[in-house]
Amino acid sequence: MNKEQQQRTKIKICGLKRPEDITYVNEAKPDYCGFIIEFPKSTRNVTGDQVRTLIANLHPDIIPVGVFVNASPERVEELLLDGTIQIAQFHGQEDDDYIRRIQKSTGHQVIKAFSIKTAQDIEQALQSPADYILLDQGGGGTGKTFNWSLIPEITRLFFLAGGLGPENLEQAVHMIRPYAVDLSSSVETEGVKDRQKILEAVNLVYKNNKI
Repeated sequence: MNKEQQQRTKIKICGLKRPEDITYVNEAKPDYCGFIIEFPKSTRNVTGDQVRTLIANLHPDIIPVGVFVNASPERVEELLLDGTIQIAQFHGQEDDDYIRRIQKSTGHQVIKAFSIKTAQDIEQALQSPADYILLDQGGGGTGKTFNWSLIPEITRLFFLAGGLGPENLEQAVHMIRPYAVDLSSSVETEGVKDRQKILEAVNLVYKNNKI
């Protein structure tokens, strides 16, 4: 990475499911957008076919990420290799062998999420063979952060998630300096993506990258 890439925090808007959501991110231009694929327990669940339809209208500069929970590796490989998604993000019990298989068989990057409650959780995350790790509070949509003081000086690339919104994004960018921030519920109103909140979040991150 060059100096600019190291310093500029990227942003991912996750949990897209409607054509309107694509319109909103196309206007806001986050670096990544996420789709929760074939996980019916989530209110943001979409099928692979729905994702293909949605990304047909996605701006080419925005990278589509497929979010999975204990999906079969064959299904993840299929969606990566047919171009439905460009990166796979795992939130289940996917082990190192699973991650390495996806990387080797597809040549695509992988994000592995970790629930952070103790310093030991951070240490476990740092050992992952994933291309990126995602540090989250682990409650899933609770709107709460974890104890950021647990994060040491990390040299590898990581996404910061959990309870991020307008009130603390600036602090996250300046204090934690993650590779990327990941937002979902904080850019929604009554369970659906909110254009204004998405625009504000992306603008806030980009503005603070310039300070």
